[in-house]
Amino acid sequence: MSVFLAVLRRDLLLAWRGRADLLVALAFFVIVASLFPFGVGAEPNQLRAIGPGVVWVAALLASLLALPRMFSQDFEAGVLEQLLLSPEPAVLWVGAKILAHWLATGLPLVLISPLLGLMYGLDGDARLVLAASLLVGTPILSLLGAIGAALTLGLRGAGSLLALLVLPLFVPVLVFGAGAVDAFAGGMGVSAQFSLLGAGVLASAALVPFACVAALRLAAE
Repeated sequence: MSVFLAVLRRDLLLAWRGRADLLVALAFFVIVASLFPFGVGAEPNQLRAIGPGVVWVAALLASLLALPRMFSQDFEAGVLEQLLLSPEPAVLWVGAKILAHWLATGLPLVLISPLLGLMYGLDGDARLVLAASLLVGTPILSLLGAIGAALTLGLRGAGSLLALLVLPLFVPVLVFGAGAVDAFAGGMGVSAQFSLLGAGVLASAALVPFACVAALRLAAE
């Protein structure tokens, strides 16, 4: 675990030093979510109906903005090759890099989402459900996005190709995440949506690091 913690600390420190890029993603999240009321009008019932989906789409796109940086800096500096040649299990430091990406990009989106929910007229409990769905769902975005970031590493036009690869994978997360808030607003239970999101987190955490290691080895060759 010392390798895991060392890589996690290093990546968080690098993210803090390059916080301007993280602020851009956060600002993008806020701006996209804030523009929709101007486009669809200020009718309260309509805003409450579209609010969860809009916030989730904005979070998905903001997370996508930060994905290319997950491995690219280490790849360009030659650090990635050294990590792959080290005797330590590669899945440990890959998992640490994914966790650092989520802490730097996904967690801020979760924390600010209740304020955006307030703008759409969601009540206090609905805003908590929205934040909880993002808390459970955004790690899946980072995990699945890591596969795309590893597969497109070093390619020309990697950003566009990355979006084409991972956006279809994000759709079920978007459906269940926004669906949890809609179900709660309709007086129904949300256990099914959260159970599916939780299963997605566990399955992705178990499989994605191994897939990323294989893709990174191909990119480094």
